[in-house]
Amino acid sequence: MSDAAVSVLSDTACRLGEGPAYDAHTDTLFWFDILERKLLELPLSGGKEQVHDLPVMASALARVDEARQLLVTETGLQLRDRASGALEMLAEVEADRPDTRSNDARPHPAGALWFGTMGKSGQEQTGAIYWFFKGEVRRLFSHITIPNSICFSPDGAIGYFADTRENRLYRVACDPETGLPVDDPVLTVEGNEMPGGIDGSVMDADGTLWNARWGAGRLDAWTARGELIRSIQLPARQVTCPVFIGRNADRLAVTSAFEDMDEAARKADPQAGKTFVLDLAVNGRLDPPVLL
Repeated sequence: MSDAAVSVLSDTACRLGEGPAYDAHTDTLFWFDILERKLLELPLSGGKEQVHDLPVMASALARVDEARQLLVTETGLQLRDRASGALEMLAEVEADRPDTRSNDARPHPAGALWFGTMGKSGQEQTGAIYWFFKGEVRRLFSHITIPNSICFSPDGAIGYFADTRENRLYRVACDPETGLPVDDPVLTVEGNEMPGGIDGSVMDADGTLWNARWGAGRLDAWTARGELIRSIQLPARQVTCPVFIGRNADRLAVTSAFEDMDEAARKADPQAGKTFVLDLAVNGRLDPPVLL
């Protein structure tokens, strides 16, 4: 386990903090409390944190343009007006499935979006991973229990995803121009020998994959081929997803959760649900806007 100073970026404790996304144009970090139907917004250059109530569970966000964001929600992809907060359905996905919700997501370098769904009670193999690009939605992978770790190589030629329940990370060759898979997934990390589960990930400009290990309270760095480089201890056990922040994408923030913790567990893990920042220089990347 390697050392890196970690501090609290947001004291707001989320039941299920997830889906952090950074907007370099406004130097603002967004993330979600999925189960409480909240979107959190924190200007990193100074300003008050805002908590926006949502009418649906949402789990991820991507920039569209100065005025709009794309939200991944339990009923599909919705456009959010940044000024008013108003939502407009863009593409229904599993809207007829009240037993499922959205989970992990990330823009592909071409401007496509991969996003996952899962059972609200974690039902086995209920989830899937979808692709959205210029108005079209396709299902890519089915029979996934908890889809996570969606991220891409810098050139867009490789996509990554995990099933946290299986504790396995996969990679798949992609068309860099569209973000569509062009081959079958390849098992990259078999995580059953390690504590916790493979949760959210980002990949930096050097091809290092940074993964939050749910239940293990750490951030792991992996090579593109699945070799563990280093592990950094974090102050909460149920960490969920990292994100590059700063206009140069040179720092990492990580969300966490207190989901399913009783009073004794919360007392033993007092930082659970908070959002952290690492004092660690990284060669990160900024996500592109999603193309509608």
